Amino acid sequence: MATVGPVTRASSVPAPVLVLLAVVSVQFGGALAATLVPKIGAPGSVTLRLLFATLVLGAVARPRLRGHSPRAWRTVVAFGLALGLMNLAFYASLERLPIGVAVTIEFLGPLTLATVLSRRARDLVAVAAAGLGVVLISEALTVPLEELNWTGLALAAAAGACWAAYIILSGRTGAEFDQLDGLAIAMAVALVVVLPFGLPTLPLWTAGIVVTGFGIAMLSSVVPYSLELVALRRLSARVFGVLLSLEPAAAALAGFLVLDQRLTSQQLTGMVLVVLASALVMGAGQRKDPARAASGG
Repeated sequence: MATVGPVTRASSVPAPVLVLLAVVSVQFGGALAATLVPKIGAPGSVTLRLLFATLVLGAVARPRLRGHSPRAWRTVVAFGLALGLMNLAFYASLERLPIGVAVTIEFLGPLTLATVLSRRARDLVAVAAAGLGVVLISEALTVPLEELNWTGLALAAAAGACWAAYIILSGRTGAEFDQLDGLAIAMAVALVVVLPFGLPTLPLWTAGIVVTGFGIAMLSSVVPYSLELVALRRLSARVFGVLLSLEPAAAALAGFLVLDQRLTSQQLTGMVLVVLASALVMGAGQRKDPARAASGG
């Protein structure tokens, strides 16, 4: 398997620490993206991220393009489509919502999927608690309904639905392609999907914006996937699920430190409910699969 030096050296770091670093990397990458979106829009930001992520993963994986069945190609194309749409919806939500709010709502996608797959009655209670958490973090109880940013909330929810599809298709792609081949190909497909929307922003791509886009690609895609790939060789799926559930909290921290976004006590309470519900459901027996190499966060 092709690996890079930092990934090899990461093998000596405790697996839970690697996952936590990956979670923090993703969310600080999202916060960095939130600084770029106002300058070149969500499509331009996603295009830059996917462009660099595709180049780096392609160079590392060097995916084999021949010898795959039509079913494998249908799967990886669908995987790439879900990846592209997930990023477009999530970045568009960052134009309208604090990153902590957007990630918390987006997280309902994988949480609902995990609940459906588990078929445990107790998980329905957890999802109900998470639903209450989303109501609190959206401020639906304190802000007049006509003043809520329904577009932002809908975009974050759409990103969550795409994330759930991404998880399913990630597993199927992994069964059809070796090592990182499927992800590298899907990343290229996602780039093709968003390119028509991002190309009109090309005249706005200054050197500083391009450097920022490269940083987003590394923080949000390449670094976290590499760290999780190493960690999952030594980490149970249960522990991985619990650690992954900290993403909304990491997003709120990144939003505070990078963007000076402060959530109310009610919103923080809602976030805690979602995190606890996610830890309960996703930590109770998920399969070993990174399933989020290029998550919407």
